[in-house]
Amino acid sequence: MSETPPTPTSLPRLLTISLGLAATGVVLWFMRDLSDILTPVFLALNLMIAAHPIFLWLTGHRVPRVLSSIITGLTTILVLVLFFWALGWAGAQLVYELPNYSDQLTELYNQVIRQLSRLGISQTQITEQLKSINPTSVLGVVQGVLTGAQGIFSLLSVVVCVILFCVMDLMGLGKRLTIVDRLHPNFGQSLRAFSKGVRGYWLVSTFFGIIVAVLDSIALALIGVPLAMAWGVLAFLTNYIPNIGFFIGLVPPALLGLLVGGPMKGLLVVVVYCVLNFVIQSLIQPKFAGDAVGVTPTVSFISLLFWAWLLGPMGALLALPFTLLVKAIFVDGDPDARWFNALIASDPDTALAPTPQAAALGDDADDDHDADPRVVQPPAARADLG
Repeated sequence: MSETPPTPTSLPRLLTISLGLAATGVVLWFMRDLSDILTPVFLALNLMIAAHPIFLWLTGHRVPRVLSSIITGLTTILVLVLFFWALGWAGAQLVYELPNYSDQLTELYNQVIRQLSRLGISQTQITEQLKSINPTSVLGVVQGVLTGAQGIFSLLSVVVCVILFCVMDLMGLGKRLTIVDRLHPNFGQSLRAFSKGVRGYWLVSTFFGIIVAVLDSIALALIGVPLAMAWGVLAFLTNYIPNIGFFIGLVPPALLGLLVGGPMKGLLVVVVYCVLNFVIQSLIQPKFAGDAVGVTPTVSFISLLFWAWLLGPMGALLALPFTLLVKAIFVDGDPDARWFNALIASDPDTALAPTPQAAALGDDADDDHDADPRVVQPPAARADLG
């Protein structure tokens, strides 16, 4: 009697989970170590994905593909340049405006000295404390600021370089995606969902940035803060900067409010900004951004915390696109893992949607069912059906 070969046994579930967690930890460690490269490259890819409709519109109007690619890349770089130019313009407005309030600055300084004197701190003590400051610590702060500026310049350099290389690849992107669709329909479909989600995310972020800017400008004008329109522009731009963006947009109008109307008006500006930022950017925007990307608000919030911890401030900016990329690769691209969409997708019915392969098999089955088996089809027809 011949012995039946033993059936292969799978690894114990606990061992499988442990190996998966260990591999995930190694991947996350590499990502955190490579964050200075990973985040600007991914930001550039996001910008090119967002600008891709420009390329499609130009080619649809019979503009040569080479010229369409160049225009799309230059438009993306121009948006980056305008972004940082507008930030500098808003900062320059504060510098130009402050000399007009030199008397108020002097009075504010005297008020601070009087309040400190009531607390038992004399001006002589303050002067002595200022003299005791170690110059080395001041140099450390200056060095930190310069390092941050250098980091921003390096990030922009990488982003621009990646955009230029993406321009070269843009002309053959359609053919590549067609081949991917033919060889791996599930992955091609998930790439389209990822691109659509990225464009939706940046569109939602821009839309809510405009809302915050308009409301901030109106509130500042009603409070009586000078240059309300400029601070609204600054609020719109800093809406894209995670974590510190809110404080960058708050300092100039709060300072001018303090100089124009005293502590109460400055405090009112802070309260208005905090309320608008919390309600719109922390409560409303994540819901719409999650819907645009295709994940629940809870997943949207957790992804913000996770990617900010892993990749720093740029991770917070790109949290939802990163989450969408992971979802596209490991969930949408794997038919056996699409059940997970029922837990994380904004529309749980996407977990029940048929995959491209299943739809193709269903069409083939319908064709076989409709065909009469008694009729002999010509070779060409059989080849077409195959």
